[in-house]
Amino acid sequence: MPASITSTRACAELAEDAFERYNAEFRAITRRAPQRFDERDWQGSQRDAVERIELYGRYVEATVASLRKRLGDDATDRSLWANIKEEYARVIDTLPDAEFRKTFFNSLTRTFFKTEGVAPELEFFALDLDPLGRIAEYDLLATFRNRGSARLLFEEVLAAFRSKSPWRNFVRSAQHVADEVAHRAAELGGGDLEVVEMIRPPFYQMTRAYLVGRVTGRDWHIPLVIVLKNTEQGLLVDAVMTTDMDISVLFSYTRSYFHVDLERVGKAVVFLRKLMPHKPVSELFTVIGRAKQGKTERYRELFRHLQTATDKFVLAPGERGLVMVVFTLPSFDVVFKLIRDRFPVQKNMVREDVLSKYEFVFKHDRAGRLVDAQEFKRLRFPRRLFDAALLDELLTETRASVHEDGDDLIIDHCYIERRLSPLNLYLREADAHDANLAALEYGQSIRDLAYTNIFAGDLLLKNFGVTRSKRVIFYDYDELCLVTDCRFRELPQASSDEDEMRSESWFYVADNDVFPETFLNFLSFSDEQKQVFLSAHGELLTADWWRDIQRRHRANEIVEVLPYAEHRVRVASS
Repeated sequence: MPASITSTRACAELAEDAFERYNAEFRAITRRAPQRFDERDWQGSQRDAVERIELYGRYVEATVASLRKRLGDDATDRSLWANIKEEYARVIDTLPDAEFRKTFFNSLTRTFFKTEGVAPELEFFALDLDPLGRIAEYDLLATFRNRGSARLLFEEVLAAFRSKSPWRNFVRSAQHVADEVAHRAAELGGGDLEVVEMIRPPFYQMTRAYLVGRVTGRDWHIPLVIVLKNTEQGLLVDAVMTTDMDISVLFSYTRSYFHVDLERVGKAVVFLRKLMPHKPVSELFTVIGRAKQGKTERYRELFRHLQTATDKFVLAPGERGLVMVVFTLPSFDVVFKLIRDRFPVQKNMVREDVLSKYEFVFKHDRAGRLVDAQEFKRLRFPRRLFDAALLDELLTETRASVHEDGDDLIIDHCYIERRLSPLNLYLREADAHDANLAALEYGQSIRDLAYTNIFAGDLLLKNFGVTRSKRVIFYDYDELCLVTDCRFRELPQASSDEDEMRSESWFYVADNDVFPETFLNFLSFSDEQKQVFLSAHGELLTADWWRDIQRRHRANEIVEVLPYAEHRVRVASS
């Protein structure tokens, strides 16, 4: 019998079985996190993060190969695949997190057919679909009620965290949490604390475990994240987060994904939206490790927005990039980045180098200072949505990434990131106080990147952006490299006036040579901003500081970059 008759059900079941195996392995990797935390095996945590990121592509590739072998000449029969889609929908109808399964199926068909835009007969896609619409209850929560003592209440909360490590000072840790919650409740003018609800599985990210939930009192409620640190002397509460801003920074698009073993991911996202109502669903799916579902939801958010938007895509504010064309829709909070066909001579790189930089960032510990860039292929937009100047630049500068199809523009490859305010533009408009804070944040961004073994390469202010929470983030990855791959040098002293006056270096400079003393030349700070930067970060201009960071990385030392400010750290020790 032809494949179209015999294989529809079998192919649907094969695809669903592949997703189940992928999901089981995803969760198995995730479940290593508690042991990594107990053993303080931070290198192991980093390896797990990369392994888990690479898992999805590996399963899609293997499943495509299996289906191609099974279907033979019918592998690209669209009518057959339409039937497989219908059968697949029946197979997954009652299964949990069905949207994940639909996204996996879409990945298969887009691989087979190289779909441009959306093929409704082959893909699960609906702009009006709410992936959280049928999720109402929070049975993933543990509930704790105040029976008269806030300290005893939080002893219950902390005792629910299972760990092989002893507590450094359990009672004081619980009291610390109670004090922080009471302080925040007093700020809100609220009454007595009544109930604490916590997501049962802890959230792990590098060296910390996070207990995530909310506190409800009489006429008030606040988010709650308890940060746990495992030291050689035992567990302690390292910080307590009780504001929307703190939580939002923790669940930021600039941080690496959490490892949290959730039986029903959608239910966790529903609850997290209660804590962070302004954060897009796409980012919440992404930050808890479901990056492909995050992409699906961002795609939906964009095209749902386009149904009512009246503005056009335009070139993004800021200086013209030498490697990327960057554009945005002013009414939607993202930018699109396309690789140019040709780079100027000073950019000693090719397209493949740029692709590898972005892949590296995707897998690396972003530590709050690198934007999560989502890679998209074969997006279809009506030409009329593009400003004339932008359309001209795309069709002349990015022909390797863009082509026309009738009245539509097909973007074959791009990256989508959250839109930030370019630092150089921000400084022109900010008042003196905010500008000085941005100068401090810029220095801290360079430090934090170095702590994760990243050297930005191009330190111009235009390559950094400012978030709504006024954090400074690096977003131009053209010249990004590992700190350990650089050679940090002091500037040689000129031996003669003739050497001193030369317009070019009179000494040999290798490709990986970096002279920190010259960094200040790239910073278009005002005199006041420059002084603020130097007073806090002057050591960044010394080769010794960078060589010490190299030494620490080569010794496999983990240099922590915490998602909370230093003033939030409260060491609950004896």
